[in-house]
Amino acid sequence: MNAESNASHAGSPICSAKGCRASAVWVLAWNNPKIHSPERRKTWLACEEHREHLSQFLGVRGFLKDVVPFEEWERKSAADR
Repeated sequence: MNAESNASHAGSPICSAKGCRASAVWVLAWNNPKIHSPERRKTWLACEEHREHLSQFLGVRGFLKDVVPFEEWERKSAADR
């Protein structure tokens, strides 16, 4: 899941945790070094409740690169366009 495709029909981003429909407030940027170039970033979105769990899931695999507030990620993305 990524920050752009993981939105509810109201346009509000939702958490990437399985079954969670809460609003996302965090972006977890990651990559799998076995298949992605070092600069490539995939994203998962997280609500407050699932941020730590999703971060740990990615972290133990060595995939987690950054965790930033969703609004900050959106500002940076808009500036890059």
